Parts: sequence; structure tokens; C-alpha cells
Amino acid sequence: MNRRTMPVTAALAATAALLLTACGSGDDGESKDNDKIAGADQGADNPKKSAEPSATPAEDQPDGVDLTLPKDINLVFDWKKPNDKDEAAALDDARHFVQSIYRGVAEQKANDPAVAAYAMDKGLSYARTQVQGRIDAGLTSTGTRRHFQEKVRKSPNGNAVEVSFCVDSSKFYSKEVKSKKVRKGAPGAASYDFFKIIMSKFPGDDDLWRASVVYVTEKAGQCA
Repeated sequence: MNRRTMPVTAALAATAALLLTACGSGDDGESKDNDKIAGADQGADNPKKSAEPSATPAEDQPDGVDLTLPKDINLVFDWKKPNDKDEAAALDDARHFVQSIYRGVAEQKANDPAVAAYAMDKGLSYARTQVQGRIDAGLTSTGTRRHFQEKVRKSPNGNAVEVSFCVDSSKFYSKEVKSKKVRKGAPGAASYDFFKIIMSKFPGDDDLWRASVVYVTEKAGQCA
């Protein structure tokens, strides 16, 4: 048995009732050619080494959840594992959360099980909205998306970890599902975003964390 298979299974059951009818916010990000997860301030209810692009087969199904991505979607995480056990687990699942969104995009399914496995509440709504927006626009993703300058901070009660990081999408593009046409644009300030994700501990399992709130700053100067 994987160390967290049963809790994740329970998480899927618990979040099934939260399936939202996600509405896309338009195609502004994709129309600029670089494919980014659009910025959204979701509000605040609660304050491994670097991974290889497109995780190895063993990492594609953590906790029994399928996070497999097409070969042309490379998610690079230039992150170092924290010494603190909770912070390390939360950072790892923040990576899984990002992967789950692009798994949904690749599969063209806003309700893909992977999306629900590592998200809850506003984090789940955010993830499904991003996936549905691309589906509505007839787009998927391709290229390399780099995540770097990670920082983690645990709440005093230990039930939440704030994970922040920069994203470079200068080599990550939208691809039309039907025509397979790749929309490329010149790199610039719009290629960089700053993410802050509140990872909340899953009840009954110290190792499973799910994204509950997502903040994004677009055109993030501190990341360029």
C-alpha cells in the first residue's frame, strides 16, 4: 500500500460533492501566446531536490493518483526539500497540485480525479476554473514551465503551510487541440508570475496537504 493511498481515496470522495461548474475567465493569457495559469486572488480564510521535467514514472502516480503528463509538457521544479517534515510534505504536494492542473488540461477534464486529490475549497475552485477555461478555448499546453525561488512558512498551529514561488512561462505555450497549432510569442514581463498557495493538512494524515487558497501576481517583477 502506498503510504497515503487510503487518505487520498477519502479525499476524492470528500471533494466529489464540491464539483463546481467552472466558468472560464476568457482567453486573455492564451491570446498572448504564453500559456499561464491565470492570476486570481481567491481570498484568505487561513493565513526534493529539483524534479526532472515531466516526472519519472514512479513520480507520475504519487499516492495512487495519476499525474501523468504528455511528453511535450515539461514542468520543471527547481526546489530544494525543506528540513521541516511538514514543510517538505506541503511543498511536495504543492508540486502535485500544479501537476494536477496540467493533467486536467492535457486530458481536457476539469473534473479529472487528480485535480480533486490535491485541492480543496477555493483551491479546488481555482484549479477547475483554470482547466475549464482552456477547455472552453479549445486549448491545451506545450513546452517547459519552470518553478523556482520557493519559500515555505508553517502556521503556528502547524495545520497550514504557505508555499510561494516564481513561475517562468517564457517557453510554455498554448496549443490548439484540433489543429495542433502552437501559439508562440516573444518572452517578456507577462511570462513571469508569483504564486502563493496555502496548503492545508488533510485531517488524519500528517503527510497529505491540499491547496485551499491560491493567490497569483501576474507580470511579477521579482521573478523576471
